[in-house]
Amino acid sequence: MVRIFSALVLSCVSAISLADTLDDAKASGTLTLAVANEIPYGYLDSDGEAKGEAPTIALHTLDALGIDNVEVLVTEFGSLIPGLKAGRFDVIAAGMYINPKRCEQILFSNPTYTIGEGFLVKTGNPLALHGYEDIKANTELKLGVMAGAVEFGYAKDFGIALDQIITLPDYPSGVAALKTGRVDALAGTVLTMAELGSKSDAVELAQPFEDLVINGEKINGYGGFGFRPGDERLRDAFNTHLAGLIGSPEHVAMVEPYGFGTHTLPGDVTAAQLCTP
Repeated sequence: MVRIFSALVLSCVSAISLADTLDDAKASGTLTLAVANEIPYGYLDSDGEAKGEAPTIALHTLDALGIDNVEVLVTEFGSLIPGLKAGRFDVIAAGMYINPKRCEQILFSNPTYTIGEGFLVKTGNPLALHGYEDIKANTELKLGVMAGAVEFGYAKDFGIALDQIITLPDYPSGVAALKTGRVDALAGTVLTMAELGSKSDAVELAQPFEDLVINGEKINGYGGFGFRPGDERLRDAFNTHLAGLIGSPEHVAMVEPYGFGTHTLPGDVTAAQLCTP
């Protein structure tokens, strides 16, 4: 059974220290996930059901662990790590990229996918924006990024001026900013940008798109599940299950409806590697 909770409902919950989240969850059969309502990673559909790559895999994993009463909390992406650390939920199931900065704050499972970047632009791409270099080359342009997402760091590290980077609370706000001209492009993963582009005739995925390269390295994000420090046993239980699931025909069938598949498999890359600066 999956129960959906608004972030506001649990906003007053005090941080609590659990002796062992895995044991407690197995004893009660209950655990709380958090999503950021970002298609196709983790969101609620029109019926209030948890959908997306991360919740689908998480629910499958938790069921295998004997935990079948799963509460799903919706919060802004930028509130995921603070909320996890405050004890408002137990697992981040939002397709969050694993990187050293985040690894300093929370634990991560091994990745379940890898994906590249993309831009959302006005239909017809009137400014011919096909990559981060196009924004950097014209200081009059503004690039929208979601608060708490990796694209802010990507843009800064690429050399785009800080006054060109506009931080927005979520992607619907980003689409609105693009439509009104507050930003000239919205940055995010290619799957998210394609999904947003499919919902409005006013915007589209920028195609073709130049691979993002920083310091000679092509940038691909690797996403996984987030856990509180101290919940190593829960993280390890996820990793054990994921090791037998990721890349299997069952896994591919589970995630293909969301645009993932064999082309987004993470290979042998581990969280330990991604957490290393």
